[in-house]
Amino acid sequence: MKNVASVNSYLANLALWNIKLHNLHFNVEGKNFKNIHEFLEDIYEEVFEYYDAVAELMKQQDQIPNCCMKSYLETATMKEMASEIIPIQDALKILVDDLELMIAQAKQLREEAGEEDNFLLSNMMEDHVEYYTKQLWFTRSFLSEN
Repeated sequence: MKNVASVNSYLANLALWNIKLHNLHFNVEGKNFKNIHEFLEDIYEEVFEYYDAVAELMKQQDQIPNCCMKSYLETATMKEMASEIIPIQDALKILVDDLELMIAQAKQLREEAGEEDNFLLSNMMEDHVEYYTKQLWFTRSFLSEN
């Protein structure tokens, strides 16, 4: 695995995002609260699975995944957010931004993995892009005023 730094940055984003999604899940308020609350829960459960799978793949490829908050905060490209009440529309806009960031990062990793014939990582990132893209579609649909 030649792109360990890129994979660790992605892992850091997954860890930070898991916490951020919990923050949104716990503190979102507004009309249709239950639907958005449950939607966010579904996403953070999947994100945690991705976090675990990426770290395990690194171990399978004789790498040591970064697994401490200090390292995550140093290498993550995702922005943290404060714990505060957040209106549904704002929460969904934050989610759109984060999904777009994760799609871009997963595509970059997929490309890097392809260049070094790391089919396991490449295939994993393909699956992540597919999931994020679908969730982006759902999130934008929630934001639609139609």
